[in-house]
Amino acid sequence: MIVILKSNPNREQLESLINWLQEKGITIHTSIGESHTILGLVGDTSQLDIDLIAALDIVDDVKRVQEPYKNANRKFHPEDTVVKVRDTQIGGGTLTIMAGPCSVESEEQVVSIAKAVKASGATMLRGGAFKPRTSPYSFQGLGAQGLEFLKVARQETGLPIVTELMDISQIPLFDDVDVIQIGARNMQNFNLLKEVGKLDKPIMIKRGMSATYEEWLMSAEYVMASGNQDVILCERGIRTFESYTRNTLDLACIPVLRKLTHLPIIIDPSHATGKSWLVDPLAVGAVATGADGLLIEVHNDPAHALCDGAQSLKPEAFDTLAKKLLKMHNFCAALEG
Repeated sequence: MIVILKSNPNREQLESLINWLQEKGITIHTSIGESHTILGLVGDTSQLDIDLIAALDIVDDVKRVQEPYKNANRKFHPEDTVVKVRDTQIGGGTLTIMAGPCSVESEEQVVSIAKAVKASGATMLRGGAFKPRTSPYSFQGLGAQGLEFLKVARQETGLPIVTELMDISQIPLFDDVDVIQIGARNMQNFNLLKEVGKLDKPIMIKRGMSATYEEWLMSAEYVMASGNQDVILCERGIRTFESYTRNTLDLACIPVLRKLTHLPIIIDPSHATGKSWLVDPLAVGAVATGADGLLIEVHNDPAHALCDGAQSLKPEAFDTLAKKLLKMHNFCAALEG
């Protein structure tokens, strides 16, 4: 249930309403917008009398929310969420470009790529230290050492780092990571989602390979229900009958999620296609459709990459693409303005 308050509600009446709701066992999330303040009521609201609440002088409207996700629901939080990450942000009209290698292979490699992508306009560095792989014989990442190499790259460039957390036991190692990524395979690892929900850092949730929008948003709800409101959604392609590409990139998710949720939306065209030559057109399409940012894999020597070289761009190709994306973003912003 949501309660929409009138402008400048009487403080005493508001406190009385909140106290009464809390006595009923209701948890209240407050969202303050430009023209209205909204109270999001979480709990058993079936026994609350809507007409009684609506009759209060400070109340403009009361609505029941049917969707099972509450915190992630735009009805609870009409204003877009902007996630702050060091000196940059995700959402709020900016285009965030997260770029870097699929897997961290050495300090020299990740520092070199970080410097290159920053020079091209990337605002965050992505790189895998722990790698979930379908085959147990594939490279699994450098682990804790890879995290240290990422921190060196951050120190050299100032770029915040984004990297994947695979297991609850790894959480202490991620204390100095800027954005924690929850991969597609862990999207419904609910115990893990609860634990990262207790952390004071942004969490980016990749969509599961066969997940519906509601299932995806419910994963975000797990994190938010545990207290962490800085959640980012990342579309990385879904499994369909088509086998030519690695996955099928669902750009329709952007306008759909804009309607359903206030959370920022990132698109990963690299994992979606598995082919480097498809990254450019789909990244452009994502920006044109209104994505808040992109997650793009860049490697200085894709042919010899230890992980996903076929979908990685060389630094010079990324430079061309990044400039194109920023122009596209500015053009779309001008059209909307």
